[in-house]
Amino acid sequence: MQPPPAGPDRGRTHSTDEPVSELVQRASQQLTELVRGEMRLAQAEMKEKGKRYGKGGGLFGGAGIVGFLMAQALVATAIAALAVPLPVWAAALIVTVVLGVIAAIMAISGKKQVDQAAPPTPEQTVESVKADVAEIKESAQR
Repeated sequence: MQPPPAGPDRGRTHSTDEPVSELVQRASQQLTELVRGEMRLAQAEMKEKGKRYGKGGGLFGGAGIVGFLMAQALVATAIAALAVPLPVWAAALIVTVVLGVIAAIMAISGKKQVDQAAPPTPEQTVESVKADVAEIKESAQR
């Protein structure tokens, strides 16, 4: 085994050593390739997740439609059940009035919620930002 060289060649192991600029350039190129590879991987992963979200959304939409049809069947069942002791028109009228009352209650509750949410600006955040700007101006004038 040879002793390590002395003098200016101490840090070098062979004559194939490259200048620092080439090493930096190669490291930069490898880093760029690594980032591009990671971006391709992320893109592929997001594409796959997007497909799954699309399928899930479609299935939720289908479930909503079937649920709506089920509600309609339930209304028809209620009318049929009331039609046993009453005329069919009276049973349908009773179910229609009950559904109308439920819809009115929901609409009134929804309007109250919307009124409480108005205006649609984030008021607390706006006030906080105004206070921050005032603080910065005050400290800048000192």
